[in-house]
Amino acid sequence: MNSTPLSPAEQAALTPAMRRAAAGFEAQAFAALLRPAFEATDPSKGSFGGGAGERQFRGFLLDEYAKRAVAAGQGLGLADALLREMLRRQAQPATPPETSP
Repeated sequence: MNSTPLSPAEQAALTPAMRRAAAGFEAQAFAALLRPAFEATDPSKGSFGGGAGERQFRGFLLDEYAKRAVAAGQGLGLADALLREMLRRQAQPATPPETSP
């Protein structure tokens, strides 16, 4: 994976929808990696645990942690690679679909 930041020309070619899609995908991947770490602990057994309610909403909390980390630039670094690939594919000419005889 290319870990170099996007060039100014690449940045200029991006649309807001492309940025949202890349950040959303990175946040989903980050949340998926966070889940096992939080499932390994049971905070309901501690003094300040939230019990069943906390377990039910943990997924939402992890999704929000991941979104905030990605928005702050502390994610996995996938967004730049995804955006670079989107730009590369956008520059390629469209290939006509194959037709069967």
